[in-house]
Formats: sequence, C-alpha cells, structure tokens
Amino acid sequence: MSLPLDDNSSLAMSGPDHLSIPMDNLVTRGSTEKSRGHDTQTTVDHATQESILDKTPAPIYRHAAPSGPWPWMDFDEDMPVIPQLPNRPTVPGSQPWTGYPQCTFPNWTETQVNRCKMLTDCPTGESNAYKVDVLHSGKFREEELEMATIRDGPSQNEFWKLVNVQRDQNIRIRAVFVKNMTKEVLQILGKRYEIEPFFFSSSTNWIPSRYQENIVAKQSDHITVVLPFIRVVPREAAGPIPLRLLQDSLVSSQQEDEQIIDTQSPLYLDSCDKYILQDLLSVHMVRNVQSSTIISIHPKSRKKTADQLHSLINRTGRSVYWSKNFVNSKDPTCLFLCFLWYAMYEWDELFETLYSHINELEQKVLNSDNIRETRHLHILQAHLLYYRNLLEDFKKSVIFVQETKNPAMDDPSITDVERARAKRIMVKETDYLLSEIERLESQRMMQVMRLKNVIDLAFASVNIDDSKYMQELTIATVRDSSAMKQIAYLTTVFLPANFMSNVFSMNIKEINPSGGETLPHYIAGAVGLTVFGMWVTVAMQVDSIFFDRGSPMWRRSLWPMFFAWKMWLQMWHKRFSLKRKTT
Repeated sequence: MSLPLDDNSSLAMSGPDHLSIPMDNLVTRGSTEKSRGHDTQTTVDHATQESILDKTPAPIYRHAAPSGPWPWMDFDEDMPVIPQLPNRPTVPGSQPWTGYPQCTFPNWTETQVNRCKMLTDCPTGESNAYKVDVLHSGKFREEELEMATIRDGPSQNEFWKLVNVQRDQNIRIRAVFVKNMTKEVLQILGKRYEIEPFFFSSSTNWIPSRYQENIVAKQSDHITVVLPFIRVVPREAAGPIPLRLLQDSLVSSQQEDEQIIDTQSPLYLDSCDKYILQDLLSVHMVRNVQSSTIISIHPKSRKKTADQLHSLINRTGRSVYWSKNFVNSKDPTCLFLCFLWYAMYEWDELFETLYSHINELEQKVLNSDNIRETRHLHILQAHLLYYRNLLEDFKKSVIFVQETKNPAMDDPSITDVERARAKRIMVKETDYLLSEIERLESQRMMQVMRLKNVIDLAFASVNIDDSKYMQELTIATVRDSSAMKQIAYLTTVFLPANFMSNVFSMNIKEINPSGGETLPHYIAGAVGLTVFGMWVTVAMQVDSIFFDRGSPMWRRSLWPMFFAWKMWLQMWHKRFSLKRKTT
C-alpha cells in the first residue's frame, strides 16, 4: 500500500529516536508530479508513539469469554499444573486495587496476565475519565461531564475514592468514558466493579466478545460487548504515519507484485483521500436495581474516539425520540443500544464512501487497458469479504443484548406494566438495529458483486485486445505462408535439375567408367540404410501403431517381427471368418 504523502505533509513526532526520510523517495499513489526543486527532509519518530494507522492484531477467539476455563494458557508452557499458592498478604500502605486481577480472580496468574498484555500494553501518562448521568426521570444531567484527570499517585487515590462515593439516588445510569486508560485506572475500575479480566484482555487484543456474568436474581448482572468495526478517517485526521508503513511505501513500487493482502491493516482510498481502518467498541455494563454503570474504554491509538463517543452519547439526551424511550423504559440497557448505534453510523459511512470509490475504480478500468488495475480491485474485495465476519459479530452482539434479560427488571419495585413496556421498547429498537445490519450486509454484497463485475470487465477487455492481436498475427501468418508457397514453387522448378546434377555426379561405372562401384551396390546400400533408420526411429518412440503404449525396450526393438506376426494373425482370422460364413 502506497502512502499518500506530499511535500507539505507533516510527519514530525516527538521522541529521541527518529528517522530522516527524503520526501522524493516516497511513493505517492495517484500523483504524477514530484518536487525536484529542493531536497525536503521529514523527521519521523521511531515507532515510540501509537498511531491510528497501526495494524490491529488478529483476534484469538478462544480467549474471548469466561466460558473458556483456561484463560490465556499455553498448554505446552503451563503444564504440568502448579498447585495454587495462597494469596499473598496485602503490602502495608498499598492501595486495594494494586493486586487486580489476581486479588479478585486468583485463576489469572501473573504469567497469564503478562501473556494477554492487559497491563503491560497500557499507555502511560495522563488518563481522562468523562461521564454521562441519566436520571430516573429519563433526563440527562448536563453539568459535570468531566469526571476526573488521573496523572500520579494522589490523583489515582482521588479517582479511587470518587468511584466508591455513593451516588445520588436519582441517577439511573452513569456512563464512564476512559481516555488513554493507564494500568492504574484499569486496576481501579476492575477492582471497584469486579470486572472479569476477559473484558480488558479482549479489548487489548481486539477480540470480538459478548457474555453475561455475575448474575444475581432480581438484583444485578454484568454484560460485556467487545465489538470491532470499520470507520473512515480523513488523511489529515489520521495522525502520524507509523515507520513500518513508511518502509512499506518505500519498496511498494519495486515489490508490488509480492505484497500480501492484509485485512488487519488500514486501507487508503486515493479517490477521496481517506483511510479505512478498524476501531473498537469496548463496553462493560453493571446492571443494578439502584444505579447501573456503563464503562467504555478505547485502544490507546484511538484516543479521539473517547471524546467523540462521550459527546454523542450526551447528545442522545437531546433527541426527542430517544428521550421518550428513556422516560418510558426503566431498563438501563436502553442506553447501551446507543453505543451500538455509534458503530452503525460508522459502518454506514464506510459503505457510502466505498460506493463512490468503486465508481472511480470502474471509470479507471473502463478508460484503461492496464490489467494491473485489477490488483487494487482484489485488495478491496478481500477487505469486503473480511467485513462479512465483522458484520456477523455486530449482528450477534445486538441479538445478545436483545435476548439477555436484565435481572434487575424483576425487582418488585417495577410493575408488570413498566416491565412489559421496557421489553417492548427493547425489542423494537434491537429489531430496527438488526434490520439496519441486514441493509449493510446487502450493501456489502452489492459492492462485492460490483467489484467482481469490474474485474470480469477488465479481463474481458484484455481478452478482446488479445483477440485483436491474434487476428493480426493470423493475417501475418497467412501472408508468410503465401511467401513460403512461392519459395516452394521455385524449389519445385529447380528440383529436377538439381536431382539430375546429383545423379550425374555419382561415381558409378554406368555413368563414370573410371568409377569403382556399380548402380546395384548404390541401390542396395541406400535401401538398407533407409530400412535401418526407419527401424531405429520407430523403436525409439514411446507410442506407436506398431506396439502398445508403455512397451519395454526389447519389445520395441523387435517391432518388425511382432508387427508381421500381428498382421499374419489378422489375415488368418479374416480367412477363417470367411470360411465359416461360406459353410
């Protein structure tokens, strides 16, 4: 994949190690001009900063949910099983969250935690937490949207106290959005809400996941949805370009035919100057009778998503349609659906962008006879085929939310009428989401078929050109054949004279009295050599009418005798058959 860079592109990033790359060496797709008037240098950080264009890891599905009894275990390295050691006593002066996840989930050993990278892959620096409060009246609280800024030890202690403070009794749901979630913030949230480590490990490793746990009848439960989706990002908003992609760009023009199609990497669309990349929706919800909590975390390379999603969820309270849903439904899961709608909007924008891009590709193929254009079509088709799995995960997540009953809705404080109304709203909204996913899948299939049609058109155009070339070649062959016939005619004219000259030059007594040989000797030698040549030629063949295919060498060497014997048997069989008919 060639990166869209120009002389004005700013690639400078902070860090002690950097790489200086001349801009004239970078391959720019769709660009026909290069700056040659001056030597432009661009400084690039040595992969010390996470980029939105980084490749996402391939998911390991067996570690997606608590149903798997051996989280992040390597059967070769972790066997034989070592007996579980008793929990170590808490170090005096340490905070209660520092032992997470082992202090709450002892089956998660230090080796397993390190293997899943849920703590080691956390970013450092400042972490921000935002909140959205939905009251029991269905209204959104507009003030105090920023929850906390966590930098060092004292601020971490304050955040721990903040999440443990008793909420106002009029708060039905609190949605918490964590930006740049550090190790300490992860441990604080995990310890406070007793979150299964699978939520953080699945988010770290981009594993689609959905499950329910910690079910308490008529009181509470936990539900988790980790959902990768695709969104479109303008090139200006994509941020710094990773060094790996720059290196790929430098060799793309020389090794284009050897590059693999990687659906986990971002895809650049030169027609609209945008990137298509994966994002992640990681939402954990604690549903409770008194007050529910939604926690949304984001990959460290997708920091802007936290701000954007927080703003969008907060604006949901201003929607007349959704405000009625929040007023009429006491089920806090109703707000959870808004998070799924965020992924829906991004998917819809993706297919809208791809529609325009495929139009451009079709125009290029129609106006160009270059078969190499089909490579870009195959790359895009591979990504669309991969999107089928992501849309299927999206559909399963919506069905999971629809069918996973909230135990808190069975609380006696909720009437049957309110319970039925909340269920009706949930079914209605999830059904609408499912219908939208079906529409997205139809769009995806349509675009796959369009790409296949364009690829067929490209090959058909090449075949037509080949047919024209073959027609011209046939005409040239016929022309050459006519010339060869004329040469053959000339040879025929001079052949008798040439033959007579060879005959009269023979050194035999009948022509040259002083010759030492006679004409019978010449005829005998010529006939003998001709017969010997024919015998050797036939014997050296693998397949012939004189013997069966695959016959051994001795059988082929004696082919005249076997052939004569075969002909004699056929004649004898014919005569015997005629005698039987006459009698």
